[in-house]
Amino acid sequence: MSKTAIVFWSGTGNTEAMAQAVREGMEAKGAEVTVMGPSEFSAGMVNDFDAIAFGCPAMGAEVLEESEFEPMFASVESSLAGKKVGLFGSWGWGNGAWMEDWQARTEAAGADTVPYAICMEAPDDAALAECRALGEALA
Repeated sequence: MSKTAIVFWSGTGNTEAMAQAVREGMEAKGAEVTVMGPSEFSAGMVNDFDAIAFGCPAMGAEVLEESEFEPMFASVESSLAGKKVGLFGSWGWGNGAWMEDWQARTEAAGADTVPYAICMEAPDDAALAECRALGEALA
């Protein structure tokens, strides 16, 4: 059984709904899942998990949430080399470039990434299916 984590921040509930679908995908493949917010996760915990899903919506000019999530992610980034990682989140404006930038940043850190899950506004059935597939890929 793989040990997985979902670390996410959600302002409106959209990313929280996506996190729940990621969890469903992980559990469907038999993974043990720990869900936490950015203030609960640190670089020292990275090696406690076989795979980690990070979820955050786009904020401002298509960036990660800046007060909690970005500082946490920046602090764990250098610990992600060789770790299986998946990213998910929603956005309400722009073209989704923040996710491509985040994926590239995660790959540059040396993480073994799976395809990300992204949607505009609230996740529909197709977006939730993408999230479940992300969870399955990480499990």
